[in-house]
Amino acid sequence: MTELLNLKAILIVALIFIPLERLLPLHAGQKVLRKHWINDVVYLLFNGIPIKLGLLVLIGSLMIGIRAVIPTEVEEYVQAQPIWLQAIEAILVADLGFYLAHRTFHAVPFLWKFHAIHHSIEEMDWLAAHRVHPVDQILTMTASLLPVLALGFAGPAVAIYAIVYQAQSLLIHSNTRIGFGPLKWLLASPQFHHWHHANERQAYDKNFAGQLPLWDALLGTLHMPERMPKAYGCDDPVPSLYHQQLAYPIRSPGRGGVSGPPQPSGDVRP
Repeated sequence: MTELLNLKAILIVALIFIPLERLLPLHAGQKVLRKHWINDVVYLLFNGIPIKLGLLVLIGSLMIGIRAVIPTEVEEYVQAQPIWLQAIEAILVADLGFYLAHRTFHAVPFLWKFHAIHHSIEEMDWLAAHRVHPVDQILTMTASLLPVLALGFAGPAVAIYAIVYQAQSLLIHSNTRIGFGPLKWLLASPQFHHWHHANERQAYDKNFAGQLPLWDALLGTLHMPERMPKAYGCDDPVPSLYHQQLAYPIRSPGRGGVSGPPQPSGDVRP
């Protein structure tokens, strides 16, 4: 039954984003069945299993220790607030955790190898949002969810955060020219996130937030010019198939050449 529901959700999402990307394309010449689309379908269908298991084990283990040190009064205070306020707070807290984890994946050479899989995307669309190495996703989502769960936010508030995160993740990767107007400084948009994936020197290590550009503005990593990027991807030698990409972080050479996050010299493109 769960798998059936997942397939229905995938179909609904596809029926929303495929027409949207045809009606309001950012890159009009990009095909629906663009390069490596089959590989990203494999991510969409199968990547969720190891990610869910990894999150269950890691967050479950960490919560045992956290529950022992956080006073119950904290949870009582948080849950005494209305759900709408908890949801806003949960998004703020979770996205700060996401920002810090994401920035760390860019800064630490070994972690960058996992994150380079996501940055190997050369044609942005809703489907490409799923191309994430399980280790990358498990650690990043743990950094997002753990403080939210540790503080005791109510289930409905956490669910609202999860729904908003999933929807926004698909939208910001999509091949659409949807503009947010003045709200682009408040909510992550395709313009904001496309620059994170840009293979242009001035865009390296920018726009780490998943939902709120606020964190990038406060921490000095915001980059959102009026024009859109001309090229996406990274120069790392990331293979093109799912099973090869899973093994790439372990089998790839050490930092140097085009491997690893960008260097101050400007020789590497993330």
